[in-house]
Amino acid sequence: MTNKEKTLQIQGMTCSACANRIEKGLSKIEGVERANVNFALERSTIVYDPEKTNVNEFKERVEKLGYSVVQEKTSFDISGMTCAACATRIEKRISKMDGVTNANVNFALETIAVEYDDKQVQTSDMITAVKKLGYELIPKQDGQKKMDHKEQEIKKQQRKFIISLILTAPLLWTMVAHFDFLSFIYLPNVLMNPWVQLALATPVQFFVGAQFYKGAFNALRNKSANMDVLVALGTSAAYFYSLYLSIEWMSTGSVGHPELYFEASAVIISLIVLGKLFEVRAKGKTSQAIQKLLGLQAKTARVLRNNTEQEIPIEEVVAGDIILVKPGEKIPVDGEIIEGRSAIDESMITGESIPIDKVAGDVVIGATINKNGSLQIKATKVGKDTALAQIVKVVEEAQGSKADIQRLADRISGVFVPIVVVIAIVTFFIWYFAVTSGDFRSALIPTISILVIACPCALGLATPTSIMAGSGRAAEMGLLFKGGEHLENTQSIDTVVLDKTGTVTKGEPALTDILVVDGFDEEEVLQLIGTAENQSEHPLAQAIVKGVKEKGLSLLETTDFEALPGFGIRAEVNGREVLVGTRKLMRERNIATLDSETSMEELESEGKTAMLIAVDTKLAGVVAVADTVKDTSKEAIARMQELGLEVIMLTGDNKRTAEAIARQVGLSNVIAEVLPEQKSEEIKKLQEQGKKVAMVGDGINDAPALAMANVGMAVGTGTDIAIEAADITLMRGDLNSVADAIIMSRKTMRNIKENLFFAFIYNTIGIPIAAIGLLAPWVAGAAMAFSSVSVVLNALRLQKVNIRN
Repeated sequence: MTNKEKTLQIQGMTCSACANRIEKGLSKIEGVERANVNFALERSTIVYDPEKTNVNEFKERVEKLGYSVVQEKTSFDISGMTCAACATRIEKRISKMDGVTNANVNFALETIAVEYDDKQVQTSDMITAVKKLGYELIPKQDGQKKMDHKEQEIKKQQRKFIISLILTAPLLWTMVAHFDFLSFIYLPNVLMNPWVQLALATPVQFFVGAQFYKGAFNALRNKSANMDVLVALGTSAAYFYSLYLSIEWMSTGSVGHPELYFEASAVIISLIVLGKLFEVRAKGKTSQAIQKLLGLQAKTARVLRNNTEQEIPIEEVVAGDIILVKPGEKIPVDGEIIEGRSAIDESMITGESIPIDKVAGDVVIGATINKNGSLQIKATKVGKDTALAQIVKVVEEAQGSKADIQRLADRISGVFVPIVVVIAIVTFFIWYFAVTSGDFRSALIPTISILVIACPCALGLATPTSIMAGSGRAAEMGLLFKGGEHLENTQSIDTVVLDKTGTVTKGEPALTDILVVDGFDEEEVLQLIGTAENQSEHPLAQAIVKGVKEKGLSLLETTDFEALPGFGIRAEVNGREVLVGTRKLMRERNIATLDSETSMEELESEGKTAMLIAVDTKLAGVVAVADTVKDTSKEAIARMQELGLEVIMLTGDNKRTAEAIARQVGLSNVIAEVLPEQKSEEIKKLQEQGKKVAMVGDGINDAPALAMANVGMAVGTGTDIAIEAADITLMRGDLNSVADAIIMSRKTMRNIKENLFFAFIYNTIGIPIAAIGLLAPWVAGAAMAFSSVSVVLNALRLQKVNIRN
């Protein structure tokens, strides 16, 4: 049997020794091939033989060593929900189960995410518990299966609506009899016959409307109420009262036809089914971001196995496979180039529009496009471990999580239906005993209208649809929000703290200046120092060499090389002695530096590392290297300031260098000479001043500060640890993403508030109007259906938002 892999999230480790101890303990379990514990990520990956060991042994061993394993996580698709009250009921039921620590139902996405202890509860128990409520939990499906499920639901609602429309249209025709101003419309007498109306209305009521009766029965059986209860009560009242009038008409042999309400119940059901159809279609669109991401992946890969080229499904690629990628093809999985060079279009992952040149040794990302060269790539991450899979996972978790504002809407939805039923009953008695004095028919109409218009569908959809659409659109822009709460919190940020190295700057030194004294040729000096520094492994030396090559100069031969730690280097190039280094090096060699002292001081005042150059014991000039500012940093910081944000740069560099960089990007607020362990303390000081702080960084030493901040933003080009610690991952190395994330958060929260307004306004205005008898039941049904559709359509606007305009 093939070995399997298990990942455990471990709590309680305080140092790397703890990680080593756990690793050794797990490795000793029979059947475990290897165990790797990552202290920084608090994660253990175990490769094991399932025939020789049980995964429960891993948790037991970790706990025996004095540490704890974080709860298991799982998610399900849910079938059968009709409104937010259904979602609330399922969430409460699962949350009350022993061993379940957290459960979040997303009504719009029709999913539930559960954290649980598998020693106390199993997923099968959850499925059984929810089935008793009248719903179905379906183990999480892959993207294609889920889309198939959505398509089936759309077709099902389409069939019901068509049947309902055919049967309801004649009943709708009879409504002209209720209005004198429509008397000019021809009305066949047969349609006014109670038995004809009964024959048309009954299939609509009990076949098309069966879903509402089923939902209402399950809700009442579990001592709760939902939208189905309101619809079933309202339409049943109209239907059965009309049936009573029909029987009475027949038994008394009355002349003419009674005033029936079969058309009211049929029209209400038809409109609600139409609203459901629109809703299902629109909810499918809100998850298009995930489908687009999944669609980026290559379907097959061309691999070399046993010296034979084979084309296999992407699912069969394993780590270590050598993959051949031709020009114009998608790179199937994450890997490392072992042969060839090409420009790689990574725009679909990072948002960077310019292809990036890659050579042997460079890392490539699955789903990116190989533009112009043939490559051989060694697969390093496959399946769920690829960057694309991780992005999809983050987006799904964000869409399935809840913002605080959604929790408020859920609490309201939970008590809304019982309150509406009480209002409807009170309204009926007021009309029956006080307004119309015993006229059952007149009391029934406003009661039905209240029950129908008060359905809380729109309230349940208001927040999750916006979060789904907003986080999906953000993902397309290279902004990965790890949860709805982070999408909500980001809009309240008033202070942005930027790490310098790798965030404001490129994070790697580059040759910036070459100043030569009279009597020396600039290109010759560059060629000499480039050749000399080529023998050094120091980052500054490599920056000089790279800069020389970029200027199109070739390197010469070095016959003698000597590194002088703390001073610089000495080399023999084409028979000439070359020195590159500090003032102290030049003084020791009795080389006068006065001619270049002023230039050197100016370069150093700009935050650059300046080095003196001597050729054949004569001062030749100054060369400067610096960690250069990213091209977009100044523009991005200006955008943040225009948004009313206070922007601060935080760095461990000396104050002079930090202030020089700050001046280049238009910053006046700098916190310099901060040790890595002190960065989180600086964030805390700002928070103690009442500021809502976003920390933006990319390095391992930024992780504590990212975790401390109200919102942590990790530059996606940075380390995995920084990304793990952050709330938002910025897939591009462009600081414009910070402003983009804040704007996207603000637009999403504004959209949520608009949706909540739409949801509440229908009920706030509609219920009183219905109660005083000014709202016909069929109009109430149309208004209720339109409220849900309007909320979803408003949320979908986020998918088209362009935040750079």
